[in-house]
Amino acid sequence: MGIASDIILVVVAALFGGLVAQRLRQPLVLGYILAGILVSPHAGLVTLSSVHDIELLAEIGVALLLFALGLEFSFEDLKPVRRIALIGTPLQILLVTAMGYGIGRGLGWEWLPSVWLGAMLSLSSTMVILKTLESQGWMGTLSSRVMIGILVVQDLALVPLLIVLPQLGSPEGGLTALAWAGLKSALFLGLMVVAGTRVFPWLLGRVARAGSRELFLLTICAIGLGVGYGTYLFGLSFAFGAFVAGMVLSESDFGYQALADILPLRDVFGLLFFASVGMLLDPAFLVENLGIVLLLTGLIFLGKGTIMAGMTKIFGYGNVIPLAVGLGLFQVGELSFLLARAGLDARAISQDQYSLVLTTTVVSMILTPFTSRLTAPLYALVRRFSGRAPLQTINLPESALGGHIIIVGHGRIGGLVAGLLARQGIPHAVIESGHRAMVMAKEAGVPVIYGDAAQDIVMEAANPEGAKLVLVTPPDFSTARAVVARLMERHPDLPVIVRAAGREQQVALLEMGVYAVIQPEMEAGVEFARQSLLHLGTPPTDVQQITDELHREMYAALYEEAPGYAATARLGAARDLLCVHWVRVAPGSPAAGRAIKDLAVRTRTGASIVGVLRPGGFTANIGPDDALHPGDVAAVIGTREQTCAFRALATLPPEDHTT
Repeated sequence: MGIASDIILVVVAALFGGLVAQRLRQPLVLGYILAGILVSPHAGLVTLSSVHDIELLAEIGVALLLFALGLEFSFEDLKPVRRIALIGTPLQILLVTAMGYGIGRGLGWEWLPSVWLGAMLSLSSTMVILKTLESQGWMGTLSSRVMIGILVVQDLALVPLLIVLPQLGSPEGGLTALAWAGLKSALFLGLMVVAGTRVFPWLLGRVARAGSRELFLLTICAIGLGVGYGTYLFGLSFAFGAFVAGMVLSESDFGYQALADILPLRDVFGLLFFASVGMLLDPAFLVENLGIVLLLTGLIFLGKGTIMAGMTKIFGYGNVIPLAVGLGLFQVGELSFLLARAGLDARAISQDQYSLVLTTTVVSMILTPFTSRLTAPLYALVRRFSGRAPLQTINLPESALGGHIIIVGHGRIGGLVAGLLARQGIPHAVIESGHRAMVMAKEAGVPVIYGDAAQDIVMEAANPEGAKLVLVTPPDFSTARAVVARLMERHPDLPVIVRAAGREQQVALLEMGVYAVIQPEMEAGVEFARQSLLHLGTPPTDVQQITDELHREMYAALYEEAPGYAATARLGAARDLLCVHWVRVAPGSPAAGRAIKDLAVRTRTGASIVGVLRPGGFTANIGPDDALHPGDVAAVIGTREQTCAFRALATLPPEDHTT
């Protein structure tokens, strides 16, 4: 059966490896690598007709992974980490290359293969990190955003590395080739901007209107892989093109649906990639060179991990983030395979050196999920022996927080809510991960904790056990989801109100168990409608009734798609029973000029009058002897039918009203 039988063997072995990994509570990626080791020619257990064909299919897995990453990617997400990504990553590549050069010279290598070794060690694994973060539930945290920002720039750096390294013997030719690659990259990005803003949305719109999910999935795959192949023909990275395609699609109206459809396909082809990584590991070579492999792996772990953590610290990230980045990005990445192959083809490294780098790379990938899990316990150990305050807290009360509201994010929405709570004297604390926003909160006198709310250590500093409510205000969905996941895991009874950007996000958050979901754009639409009606002369009481009904209609459709809608609907009905309706008493109506006891409001309508708004102010708890005057605005509690009955009593002229 050729390649078909190979795929079947790999998938079955991956199923076995995945079950073992799940049983041991390890990431599935380790099970896939184990499957690759079992079906590799080195193991001698089964025979694949063509390992090379599996490796080619694995390239599709890399492309689909980066395509999905591009769909989730947003320039807004990169803003908080742009300095470390755009400035720190090139610095990190230079430092790790220098470190690798020193290691190579220490191993007795010549200068040229030592430079190649340093370049190969400088790149980390996007595939392994994304799967590790996903399996450990850290996607959306500030640590994950820092790592992803670094990885994106590392992936982009592969192109100049592939150009410059083979040209080390002729610098002029290397500079010319690099300039040509830069020109091609700029041209390609320009074409993608045009296609992403005009061609792709038009095409996806036509396909979506056809109503075929299969055709939509096919279109998404064609765009992602087709653009990737186009970049390959351009002389650039196939995976880089797929990432750019996903990034431009993420800005369209079809980004969420495209991501949802592509994920299963990405996972299947990603399985082939990790299996192909396992196939590269030659157990015989590992046993024969165990000492040098362990030495090289240890040096990479200590050296590269220290550089990663130190660079993160230099760029202003504190608390657990430097440790998480150092333990997460120490490994050698899959793109280093391409560099190693290029070095072998250019005869810059020998076959033994090539095998050593590949074996060390695979070992470092296997170790990554284990080292990443050490982040929390190691950080707790550091805190215990350091004797320093674990977090930067500003303006917090000296006594323990209690009966307060936790606000995640001090942006436009979070800052507005914090100011309102301060004016009302309601205790609150803000958790902010952005340094600039933290400084603004500090200057405004807001109690603020500087850190990532998705980290347990940071959230615990805000004392969620004693809190009454948590407001998650950041616009980024991955951040909100990560914070909510941690809160639901640790404090499932704590009410959480979250900001969302669309129906899919709202339903997903409701399914996680949040108390309420707010869509700012929807609220803005209601306010536009309210202001328009007021400008057109609609009575304020009618405007209030219209906007209340609009709210109920908009959010009812969303809650219907989430589990537990019946309970939510009952709560909504109970809320309506206690909802205050404002009714203006019209001149000449049966209610005008009559005492409340004479009107028998409760008997005739079932509603209750709890107050009256007059030019002199609001009067609460009016008595039965108080009279309603024309122009009064009565505050009425009751069901919609009851308040409608009172509205008829207060607005209809006497001759039209039946007693």
